[in-house]
Amino acid sequence: MLEPASKALCFGGEQRFYTHDSQVIGLPMRFGLYMPPAALRGEACQLVLFLAGLTCNEETFAIKAHAQQTAAAQNLIILTPDTSPRGDGVPEGDHWDIGIGAGFYLDATQAPWQTHFQMERYLLDELLPLVQAACSVTQVSIMGHSMGGHGALTLAQRHPQQFCRVSAIAPICAPIDCHWGQKAFSTYLGPDQTTWQAHDATRLMQNQDKRHFDHILIDQGSNDQFLGDGSTARPHQLYPERFEAACQQVGQPVTLRWHPGYDHGYYFIQTVISDHLRFHVTGQLP
Repeated sequence: MLEPASKALCFGGEQRFYTHDSQVIGLPMRFGLYMPPAALRGEACQLVLFLAGLTCNEETFAIKAHAQQTAAAQNLIILTPDTSPRGDGVPEGDHWDIGIGAGFYLDATQAPWQTHFQMERYLLDELLPLVQAACSVTQVSIMGHSMGGHGALTLAQRHPQQFCRVSAIAPICAPIDCHWGQKAFSTYLGPDQTTWQAHDATRLMQNQDKRHFDHILIDQGSNDQFLGDGSTARPHQLYPERFEAACQQVGQPVTLRWHPGYDHGYYFIQTVISDHLRFHVTGQLP
């Protein structure tokens, strides 16, 4: 039985936060769990795994996204893991885009990162089974923002049997082509770029031999500072149009919605989050 470290009532449900000893990571890990009223009554509910972006933690989405009201109405459990290992002996990296708060949802193979940075195995082999054993879950879907959007799009393609639907908000879609991805992949996976292909959403899609999802939903603000202008001061980091083109190439239905004037932050997430949560329940586009 999971015992929350803290909990608070929210729209008739409970926003909970947990700490547990992770066998995969080798350290204590933290996660958030929103339990809608139906789940508190013991009813079976769908679970949405939300992956947050760079510098975020298990609390960021729960506090900033304003998702609980829709989740309560739609009978959705929302699971928000931390974005990386933390604690004694965890490498911090040289900047906020690597190391703590920047796990990129993959399993590192390079020293010193491989000791604890096993985020893909942690999510799929440990955290999801742990939560599913403690809650009555009908099906699981996945979504994320920025680095978490990268995680959602790649994990959904790598493990399509695990997830019924996938969506993303301002995701890193072609990490091999951007500074964030190149730095993360070279750090965590090493210099052999052939190993990077399996963690790039666009390359994964280009190599699909069939569609795995009825539809994929992506929302992108047109004033997102990480769309970049190609300059050294403002490099491209996201490339959603490349993922859209890859989907069209292989026949995977995708809707990329552009929102004039919106940036990369949580006010944008607040604007579109209800559409995403309803999409995860119904499969219908907003």
